Amino acid sequence: MKNNKITDSTILVTGGAGFIGSYVVEELLNYNPKKIIIIDNFIRGTIENMANFANSPIVEFIEGDIRDTALLEQSISRSDYVFHMAALRINACAANPRDGFEVMIKATYEVADLCVKYKIKKVIYSSSASVYGLAQHFPTPETDSPYDNQTFYGGAKMWGEQLFRSFKFMYGLDYVALRYFNAYGPRMDTDGKYTEVMIKWLDCIKDNKNPVIHGDGSTTMDFVYVTDIAKSNVAALLADVTDESFNIGCNIETSLKELLEIILEVNNSTLEPQFVETKTVNPVSKRLADISKARNLLQFEPHVDLHSGLKELSDWYFKKKIKNQLA
Repeated sequence: MKNNKITDSTILVTGGAGFIGSYVVEELLNYNPKKIIIIDNFIRGTIENMANFANSPIVEFIEGDIRDTALLEQSISRSDYVFHMAALRINACAANPRDGFEVMIKATYEVADLCVKYKIKKVIYSSSASVYGLAQHFPTPETDSPYDNQTFYGGAKMWGEQLFRSFKFMYGLDYVALRYFNAYGPRMDTDGKYTEVMIKWLDCIKDNKNPVIHGDGSTTMDFVYVTDIAKSNVAALLADVTDESFNIGCNIETSLKELLEIILEVNNSTLEPQFVETKTVNPVSKRLADISKARNLLQFEPHVDLHSGLKELSDWYFKKKIKNQLA
């Protein structure tokens, strides 16, 4: 592959054993880096996620926490570029805002500060569509305000964007922030109280139980497959772009009802949805990304359609279930 920024560079990926982080590492390996350093504490990441590169001589894995500033410094001081992906889940931030503060805000500050100290050439920061709350416009452009966000997580992600923006202004630190819409695919979180609805529905298919939709199923999302997100991260590093935030989605709106229909279809299931009254009001009932800016400046183009992506997710999940039962 022709020479590029990644070839012969050392790259730190915080959260590199996680769902999206592990795919970013795999994508980076295609560009012949000198070394990839991963810091992950396995709160969300897993050994299994790293199976494809666990034995790579290029990858150095450190089991550690980004709240450990000495460890961060030791890793950033050896790096040329940083992908800052480590984060708590939106529900974990709500359940324990102090943890959210330490991981999402304080540790992100330390990352930025150390990137200035060690003259990191560029930071790619994982942000989120959560910054918008219920957006003002659909499709939502990056210029929509973040003032409708009501979550600690969305507030922390926006603060991270503003932190890097101010550090670009004050210290010249180059960065790009990527606002992921509804990420899905193999390796997504499958355990715990707040498992995504598609995993719950796959469990229903496995157990031959009618899947439940809370409310009328009209809530919409913009689903983006994990390998497309990984490619957007590498594109953001390679592009001569700095001090910008980008929506990363598919620019396709899918309702929960439509989502379930596709999941049932790709699994050849004849189960019927069961609609139940919802007890909570979802403050974000609609998501649809305007991705024209990422198309223009990053040449980002999502390639995996929802049918193909949900088939991949289903196959991976059912294999994982069988493996766990045999273990």
